[in-house]
Amino acid sequence: MSSLIPTLPGRSYTDPEIFAEEQRRIFESLWHCAVRSDELTRPGAFKTVRIGRESVIVVRGRDDRLRAFLNVCRHRGARLCPEESGEVKRTIRCSYHAWAYDLDGTLVAAPNLVKMPDIDRVRYGMLPVHLREWLGYTWLCLADEPPDFEESVKGAATERLGDPAAIDRYHVDKLALGRRIVYDVKANWKLIVENFMECYHCATIHPELTAVLPEFAGGFAAQYYVGHGALFAEKAEGFTIDGSRGFAKLPDVSDEQDRRYYAITVKPQVFINLVPDHVILHRMFPLEADRTIVECDWLYHPDVVSKNLDKSVELFHRVNEQDFEACEQTQPGMSSRAYRDGGVLVPSEHHIQKFHDWVNQRLRG
Repeated sequence: MSSLIPTLPGRSYTDPEIFAEEQRRIFESLWHCAVRSDELTRPGAFKTVRIGRESVIVVRGRDDRLRAFLNVCRHRGARLCPEESGEVKRTIRCSYHAWAYDLDGTLVAAPNLVKMPDIDRVRYGMLPVHLREWLGYTWLCLADEPPDFEESVKGAATERLGDPAAIDRYHVDKLALGRRIVYDVKANWKLIVENFMECYHCATIHPELTAVLPEFAGGFAAQYYVGHGALFAEKAEGFTIDGSRGFAKLPDVSDEQDRRYYAITVKPQVFINLVPDHVILHRMFPLEADRTIVECDWLYHPDVVSKNLDKSVELFHRVNEQDFEACEQTQPGMSSRAYRDGGVLVPSEHHIQKFHDWVNQRLRG
C-alpha cells in the first residue's frame, strides 16, 4: 500500500448540498446523543435539541418517562417550544392558535375543539421520535425504522474496548455532571471527527496531553486499536493539566484499566473518553457546512463534584481548544484550488479512510 492515500475532496467540507444530504442520510437516520437525562428531573421539564434539520422536544412525563417529539404544532406548523429548556405545568401549548398537547404528545385542547368531534387526538398529537437511554444520556433517532441500538451504538463501545463489560465498569449513568463547556467551532463536522481519530498532530499541538500520555507524542492512534488504552506517563499521578494527582479511581474500574486513557468514537457525533477517575463525553451538533457546536461534559463520581475540578477539567479543555483551533485553521483550505481533489493521509492516518468510506456509503444510501 502506498504511504500516501487520498482524503475526501475539498467540496465535501464546504458544499451546502452535500451537507444537506449528510443531515438527511446521516444525522436524521442514525442514533443521536441529545440530552443528559438527569437534567430533566421533574414532570414537564423539557429541552429542545437540533438533530439534522429538525428541532426536537425531550420532555419528562407525569409517569416519569422521557419522551421526544418533533417541535412542531400539527395545526399550522408553528414551533411549540422556542426556548432551549424550561418547564411546563400541564401541557405544551402553541402560542399561535393555542393548540395544547399533553406530556405524552396527545392533543388535549384547542379553541372550539368540542365542535370538531371527528378530530383524532392521537393522530393529530405531536409526532414522536424514537428514544433510548444509555450512559445517563437520552439518545434519539428520527428514522421511521431506526438502526439496532445495541449494535450501532453500544456495539461501537464494545468493539473499541474489546470487552462487552469494560465500559460498564465506569458506571457512566451514575456519574454526576461536574462541568460542561460548549464550543462553537467554525469547521465542518468531519474535520472534527478526523482530528479525534488520529494523533499524528499530537506532538505538534498537544504538549500538555503528550506529557501525560507519552505514546501520543509518536503519533500512535491509540483510539483506533481494539482494547488498547494509552498508558499514563510514569511521573503522572493523574489525568490533570500538570500531571498532579486527580481523584480516586471510580470504584469498579479494573486494575487493567487504571492509569490508562481510552477513546471511543460512536458515529456520527459522539466521542467518549475514559480515564480512571472521570469520563469526558463530547456531543457534536452540525449546524452548517462550516459550523459545528460541540458540547463537552466532564462526569465524576457524585462525591467529587463539589471539589475543585479545575486541574482535571483544564487538561481536556486545553486539548479541545487546540484541536478546534486546528480545525478552524483547516476549514478555509477546503475551499482552495489546492485542495480541490483533496489531501493525503500518512500511514498513521490510514484508518481515517474507513470513516470516509462510511460517509460515502451513507450518502449513497
